[in-house]
Amino acid sequence: MSYKALYRKWRPSTFGEVYGQDHITSILKFQVANNRHSHAYLFCGSRGTGKTSCAKILAKALNCLDSVNGEPCGKCEACRAVEEGRAIDIVEMDAASNNGVDNIREIVESVSFLPAALKYRVYIIDEVHMLSNQAFNALLKTLEEPPEHIVFVLATTEFHKILPTIVSRCQRFDFARIPTELLAERMVEIAKTEGADITNDGAFLIAKLANGGFRDAISMLEMCISKHQLIDEALVSDTLGICGRDVLYALVSAVNSKNYSEIFRILTEVERSSKDIGVFVEDIISWYRNMILVKSVEDCEKYLACTSSELEMIKKTAAMFDFSRLVYHSRVLDDTLAAIKRQAGSKRNLTELALIRMSEPSLSVEYDALLSRISDLENKLLNISVGVSPIVQKDNSVAAENVSVGAPAPALDEPPLPEPPEIFDSAPQNDEVSVDSPMWWEEAVEKISKINASVGGYLRGTELKIVNNTYNIAVRGRTALIMISREANISVLAKYISAMSGSTVTPDMIKLSVEGAKKTSDPSDELFR
Repeated sequence: MSYKALYRKWRPSTFGEVYGQDHITSILKFQVANNRHSHAYLFCGSRGTGKTSCAKILAKALNCLDSVNGEPCGKCEACRAVEEGRAIDIVEMDAASNNGVDNIREIVESVSFLPAALKYRVYIIDEVHMLSNQAFNALLKTLEEPPEHIVFVLATTEFHKILPTIVSRCQRFDFARIPTELLAERMVEIAKTEGADITNDGAFLIAKLANGGFRDAISMLEMCISKHQLIDEALVSDTLGICGRDVLYALVSAVNSKNYSEIFRILTEVERSSKDIGVFVEDIISWYRNMILVKSVEDCEKYLACTSSELEMIKKTAAMFDFSRLVYHSRVLDDTLAAIKRQAGSKRNLTELALIRMSEPSLSVEYDALLSRISDLENKLLNISVGVSPIVQKDNSVAAENVSVGAPAPALDEPPLPEPPEIFDSAPQNDEVSVDSPMWWEEAVEKISKINASVGGYLRGTELKIVNNTYNIAVRGRTALIMISREANISVLAKYISAMSGSTVTPDMIKLSVEGAKKTSDPSDELFR
């Protein structure tokens, strides 16, 4: 017996074997079992989701001599004839190559004849959207009122190209992409039946690359099986010519750190391994899509088809970028992919130039690039308060030391707190204390300025009002509000207010606002508008 491709060998023969389309197969089974089937069906969906398979199963079920609950028995003469492709009453036509009006006229003329051997003559027209307008018009009347022994099944991957007059005459069924998890489970079952060893990660990667298409998944699995090795993630990547997540992670990290040497090295390795540069760019775009999803959606796991380890890598790379920079990079990659399709001979050059532009936004004057640069400036401005801390030297001079964002100033270099003045000796110590701008506030600001020039600078000219053990500070604008309200800065502020006021002040007792300040706006606020 000659070898049969796996996707043909594993093509479903009953409605129950169709994966991921229960919302359709349940209706078709009910219609067949109760003899309430339609005269015309329109099956819509992406490739490999079971449209043609369901059309053949429907044709077999309608003509089955001993169907059970709408399922074909698979044993009677009618079922065997349809299964073996020798039933002359089941007419399959590919509209991609038979799209003229003459082809449809042949069908129109033949519908008046009774079936030769079966109960129903079923016309299965695949890729029906390829029919010309004249062919569609020639089919209209027959499709609306065919003889009782005729059933039409139209299948298409591009529903938007079907004339509304055709759609209105059919029962429409939309075939969904098969979920990645379900497809991966099926790949494991098929591989084991075929005597191949496959890991869960390998099956998941195949299912992910198939993008919901059962036929594509089986074809890729067949290629991997041919290597007679354990089918893991590395083997699938090598066989199908895609780059693994480690390569993508390394490339994105190199773009972030402007490591041009690493960028060129990775592209050289990709080209030497015979992987298509265009496919590699598509993989990068997919990675950026996942990073944007991680940045913008809290429960991103529901929308990411990836393993837990891959998700951690995506989150790690996403933390390197702000949102505007990810959008800019995605735009550059989209434009590059379009250029690659137009100029196939310059794939590597176009990709290298795109990655260099992504690494250095100043090389571009496009809108997205400017937004990315502005975002970088905003981040630097926000990080000044903890990113550059003035340190008092032994000779009382002030020098700047770079520290990581969010890290407090080193404890050894911080000058000791001054002794707190006794300013509340004569004031009543109860919940009704109300003091506007106490005399020690300006002195406290000066002390803070020596420790953290950025925070102290934003506190200059502010007013402090103490009401009911709440320390209300009216700052000079939104920029100052953003800078001072950082957790590390509020902690420093609470510590110095405690020392200067003689009271224990916690960060949650400090309230910031822009109302009532001497100066209600700051020129740098324009950055945040």
